[in-house]
Amino acid sequence: MSKKLSLLLAIVLIASAVLSACTPTDSKPDCSKPEVFCVGLVTDVGKIDDKSFNQSTWEGVKQAEKDLGAKVQYIETTDSKDYAKNIATFADAKYDVVVTVGFALGEATVAAAKKYPDVKFIGVDQTQSETIPNLAGLIFPEDQAGFLVGALAAQMTKTGKVGAVLGTDAVPAVWRFGEGFRAGAMYIKPDIEINVVYHNDVGFDKTFSDPEWGKTTAIAMIDKQVDIIFGAGGKTGNGALLGAAEKGVYAIGVDTDQYYTVPEAQKVLLSSAMKQLTPGTFDLIKLAKEGKFPGGNFTGKCGYAPYHDLDSKVPAEVKTKMEELQKGLIDGSLQTNVAPVKP
Repeated sequence: MSKKLSLLLAIVLIASAVLSACTPTDSKPDCSKPEVFCVGLVTDVGKIDDKSFNQSTWEGVKQAEKDLGAKVQYIETTDSKDYAKNIATFADAKYDVVVTVGFALGEATVAAAKKYPDVKFIGVDQTQSETIPNLAGLIFPEDQAGFLVGALAAQMTKTGKVGAVLGTDAVPAVWRFGEGFRAGAMYIKPDIEINVVYHNDVGFDKTFSDPEWGKTTAIAMIDKQVDIIFGAGGKTGNGALLGAAEKGVYAIGVDTDQYYTVPEAQKVLLSSAMKQLTPGTFDLIKLAKEGKFPGGNFTGKCGYAPYHDLDSKVPAEVKTKMEELQKGLIDGSLQTNVAPVKP
């Protein structure tokens, strides 16, 4: 072997050794170690970047990464048959907390909590009928948030016609949003014309991921003089917001402050019916880390988002009325009278 070839081979071997030393042999955290705190999130069939429900919950998990030093990961479910398998992926890897997002994962989450008693489970939008010590259902009074934005819509409409474009009413949270919107609008104007449409004519996997249907449905309402659209239901609801933006009528978002998540609708976004998903998720993860995890149901907070660019368009008396309504809902002096689930 020539000296030049030997030198070249030595350089290659040294470079290889240095590279090996700098490259971790396994990038996955060892969640079985007590000092390693791991949190996994399993979405429903919606995507993690849905700019609404999944994304807001994931931001709560990401806050745990930032504030609690948690190792975090998510799995996007593409087929509802995979709920149990996806949850088990984290539980078998000894994750400390597993967050499952959405009503549809409720049954699989209960089964997993019983199978893995050492793992803490957070079921978002999953009401618990029995108390399992390692499972907390993060639930919200969506009817109150819907009521508030319905009341806002009734005060701001010029045509006396408002509409809501939603995912399936088979999901209790969606039902409460839609019927809360109806109740709030009628509380302000008993004779108001309200068009509430649920996306029930497709399989569950598509009901929250059909922006074209959402947009088309919203535009059809607008063509009949509806001048405020409430969009609620993942990407389906986002489509309704985009339809309102295209037609230049007011829109109302859902779950989070959609002024920040659907910028294309900012110019028409009046407010959003908010579920404080991010702090609710983070609070439960923090309690799990502190050894104070509460089994059963854990109620988060709801409200409505700021008016942002349209603040100057909202009269002072409307703002005052909205504050009064929110106070009444919080202290219980005002009731929405919306059933928890579709009768």
